[in-house]
Parts: sequence; structure tokens; C-alpha cells
Amino acid sequence: MNKAVVLLSGGLDSAVTLYLAKSKGYDEVHALSFDYGQRHQTELNHAMAIASRAGVTAHKIATLNLGDFGGSSLTDKNMEVEDGDVNRTDIPLTYVPARNMVFLSVAASYAESIQAQHIYIGVSEVDYSGYVDCRQEFIDAMELAINKGTVMGAEGGMPIKIHAPFANKTKAQEITLGMELGVDFSLTWSCYRGGEKPCGTCDSCLLRAKAFAEAGFEDAGVKI
Repeated sequence: MNKAVVLLSGGLDSAVTLYLAKSKGYDEVHALSFDYGQRHQTELNHAMAIASRAGVTAHKIATLNLGDFGGSSLTDKNMEVEDGDVNRTDIPLTYVPARNMVFLSVAASYAESIQAQHIYIGVSEVDYSGYVDCRQEFIDAMELAINKGTVMGAEGGMPIKIHAPFANKTKAQEITLGMELGVDFSLTWSCYRGGEKPCGTCDSCLLRAKAFAEAGFEDAGVKI
């Protein structure tokens, strides 16, 4: 069977990525989320709502303990989430060390266990917070490593492909596509701070607002 695994955080990027994968006609689309020790569970709640609305084959939540290491304001509650700056050139404190490397490794394990040859991740190196693990060269390197380190790829003649469909697209372009695909953006959560309502001032909130404005759509806000 033709199967895909989609990394689903509950945010804007991963929601559009999920709907894009669903539109490709795979026999099965599996969503994979992570409880990795992040400072709040809000995004995970939204991931569950998105997966349910999209009608995925299965939604798995893998539990990791990246929070034990600290080093990021998303996992260390002793660190403050800094206010955002859409023009920043430095790596923000919200960068979680090697997060996408860990996530893609787990996704590869899951994909091989169900014989899925496709992994989708909604990263972008055009319109993002400067994270090094959102770059196409990293995605290419991870794909090579995965196919050297799995039986499917190294000996089974079933190479695993990592799809990063928005690597060279802006969030505004993502939103436009998401509207065409029927994504309910009110189910997505972007705020790093995770309060009852989005803070509106962190990097992720600012990038979201900028993207909706550039795409020419009104952000309906968050319903759950």
C-alpha cells in the first residue's frame, strides 16, 4: 500500500502539510505528533483536533523527554519566551536543539514499522524563525541518513522520501494553498507562550499575522 507519515504539531505549517498529503491520494495517511517536554500542551490539543477533522488513518503521539535537556525557551520554563522580531537575523531562544533531527528519526522508525515510503514535514527556510533544521540542505542530509540506516532504504529497495513541500515557500503561500485545500485554520495554534489566547507578540504569532495579511485573508482566530 502507498502510505505517508505526516509530522503534525498543531500549527499552521503542519496542518497545511497534512491536507496536502491527504490530497495526493495515498492509501493511508498517518499523523505523528510529539509530546517532547514543551512548556504547554495547547498545540498538541490542536493537533488532535486537526487530525480528527482531516480523517487520518491513525494519529500517534510519541513521548520524548527533550525538556530534560533544556537549552530552549520552549522546553525550559526558567527561560522566558522573548518577544518576536520578524526581521531578526539571529537564532531565537525558541530553537530546540536538534528537534527536527530527532522528530524525523522517530518518523523514520514509525514509517518503516508500517512500510510507509513518504514522510512529510512542514518546514520552510524562506519565512521562518531562523532555525537551522528548517533548511533544505538539512532535509536532504536526513533523507540520505534515513535511507542508509533503515532496512527499507538500505536493503529493501523501498527508499523513504522526505517531503518538505514548503521549504522554498512563504507562509502566505501556504495559507493560500491551505484555503484551497479546505484547511480550518481556526483549529491551528501558533503561539509559543500557550496561554488561553495567542499572545500576539512572540515570533510565531507575528509571523502568522504577517502571513495572513500578505495572503489577503482574515485570520479567523482560534476556536478551541
